[in-house]
Amino acid sequence: MKKGTYDIEARVEAQHWWFCGRRQLFASELHALKAPIDAKFLDIGTGTGSNLRMLRHEGYRNVIGVDVDPLAIRYCLTKGFSSILLAEATKLPFAEGQFDAVLATDTVEHIEDDESALREIYRVLAPGGHVIISVPAFPSLWGLQDDVAHHKRRYRLTDLTQKMRSSGLQIRRSYYFNFLLFVPIWLVRQFNRIVGIKLASENQINSSVLNHLLFRIFSLDVQVAPVLRPPFGVSIMMLAQKTVAD
Repeated sequence: MKKGTYDIEARVEAQHWWFCGRRQLFASELHALKAPIDAKFLDIGTGTGSNLRMLRHEGYRNVIGVDVDPLAIRYCLTKGFSSILLAEATKLPFAEGQFDAVLATDTVEHIEDDESALREIYRVLAPGGHVIISVPAFPSLWGLQDDVAHHKRRYRLTDLTQKMRSSGLQIRRSYYFNFLLFVPIWLVRQFNRIVGIKLASENQINSSVLNHLLFRIFSLDVQVAPVLRPPFGVSIMMLAQKTVAD
């Protein structure tokens, strides 16, 4: 991502509705897994530390983070997160079967060879280990944030499912989320494209009142999306496992 985009993310991720809602969703998935407190976690694509914040809040301490950008690493370190390494998702510097759980949230869409990254996740997972993956959905939603974050693609559920299975991972649960805001976000992005609004990040489009409202909506969304399994959404959530037989 561009430096300005990282600067904004680092400043807002603790309170911004989107980051807060995602952390709520990922924490809920971890609770469902009953991951032990001493489980060994790998967070791929730390960004400025949103998932690391969630894992620390949930009490997990055996956590390693990697990111390909030195600026992201620097921001994580300034926030008190240690055990952060500079590494590519397609060339993880870890032995096979080392981690009980991997998080790769809004990460693989940045990678040209996303299937190689998924195979690396499979490699470093311990047998029986789980991975939580989220990606942006639907090419028609392509917008400013995709450009400034240097995304390579947005996915449909069928596309991601095929790539996950090809990597050897067994899908346990998958669904679209952020479906309640799908239409408003689509309309805003079409408007921005037509008028050519220039921003360093969509995260700048916010206020305290708007942030509170959107968080209430998104919080409801991430609670009901796993149950309703809506046919569309701004993002995809997928939980997969490296089975013991593997």
